[in-house]
Amino acid sequence: MSTPTVSDIANQLVELAEERFGAPPGGVDPEADFYETLGIDSYQAMELLTELEETFGVEVPDWEVQQVRTFKGLAEVVARRL
Repeated sequence: MSTPTVSDIANQLVELAEERFGAPPGGVDPEADFYETLGIDSYQAMELLTELEETFGVEVPDWEVQQVRTFKGLAEVVARRL
C-alpha cells in the first residue's frame, strides 16, 4: 500500500468533516478554514482530528495543530506522521 498524498488526506478529511458535521458533499474546499466552513469550535475540531488519527493510524500532538485552520494544513501535519 502506498503512502497517501497530502491531497488524498485532505480529501478524506473533507469527506469525514462533511459526514460528521452535515456539510453538503463536495461543498467544502480543502483550502477553506474548517472552523468557518463547518461552523465548529475547537472541541469539535479535536474530535475531527481524533477521527482522522484513527483513520490513518497516526498520533498527532495537540500542540502541532494549534495554529492549523485549513483542511490542507491539517492534512500536511498528518502526512508528516505517516
